[in-house]
Amino acid sequence: MNILLLQWKVKLPPQKEVITAEELMAHLGNCILATQPRDTSEGLQLNFQQNISDSMTVLPKLSTGLDVNVRFTGVSDFEYTPECIVFDLLNIPLYHGWLVDPQVKPGAGPGRGQALVEKIITCKHASDSSLVSEGLVAEQFLEATASQLTFHGLCELTARAREGELGVFFRNNHFSTMIKHKGHLYLLVTDQGFLQEEGVVWESLHSVDGDSCFCDTEFHLSHAPGKEGVPTAPPDHRLQQSQVDQDYMVALSLQQGQDPPSMLSDLELARQLQHEEYQQHHPHPQPGPSQLLPAQVTGCPPHCRGGWQPSGWGERRLREGSGGGCG
Repeated sequence: MNILLLQWKVKLPPQKEVITAEELMAHLGNCILATQPRDTSEGLQLNFQQNISDSMTVLPKLSTGLDVNVRFTGVSDFEYTPECIVFDLLNIPLYHGWLVDPQVKPGAGPGRGQALVEKIITCKHASDSSLVSEGLVAEQFLEATASQLTFHGLCELTARAREGELGVFFRNNHFSTMIKHKGHLYLLVTDQGFLQEEGVVWESLHSVDGDSCFCDTEFHLSHAPGKEGVPTAPPDHRLQQSQVDQDYMVALSLQQGQDPPSMLSDLELARQLQHEEYQQHHPHPQPGPSQLLPAQVTGCPPHCRGGWQPSGWGERRLREGSGGGCG
């Protein structure tokens, strides 16, 4: 659906934020019907009607997931299933990056993902030692490529995709909108957590280990919250221990049927610890009412100003300006 929106084949009202499953099916159905060939020959029309019938059977599965099975022979090779007809009719390329490096002992063979699992199960219980060994090699490949993206597959994917082409990238039972921009691959960010982050639109696909960067609509580098910003120092272990002690006292009081003791907030705990530290380094009499400790003046212990905050405090998000191209 995202590809159809980016291609302007589907248009939604500007203020529309939510689309129902019924509306989704209606838009997709209209796009599929619009693919009717202009050639009026009987053979093509019969084939189109059959494809329409198959695709309408598949559309309701979009709400639960499509059944596709990759083949290890190429980034666009999939076992044919009725679900594939939807991509064919809409002329949307479907890709994956789960390939076997030809320079490494195959193990997985030229088969498909589901067959690989079946092969491992069969070989591990075989009496032939060579089959058992083959099953172990296949199992090692499966474990080493659990992300379903290999370096060889990523290279082939980058070479195969056309510049400016919008396609669907399949990985770990997830479908992502993919585009190739200036020789680099990007995936459309659809995670709910980035809904309010206008500067986070695309995520680069240039590594098999998940190392990526976020970009805006113009593919300029954009720092997502939590990925860049002020580094946080490790929490104070004394504060953690004090919190554990408090939790223990509350649990003990509840077990004995007593009212739980009054709880100190994180800020109060931090102030108390700062006061103890202050007393250790300055063993002079307690300051009078007119004097305030540094922590009381700032509302936060001095070491807190460098970025560390007690639990429960809101994190301060820092946003960098748009930089150069990503990837």
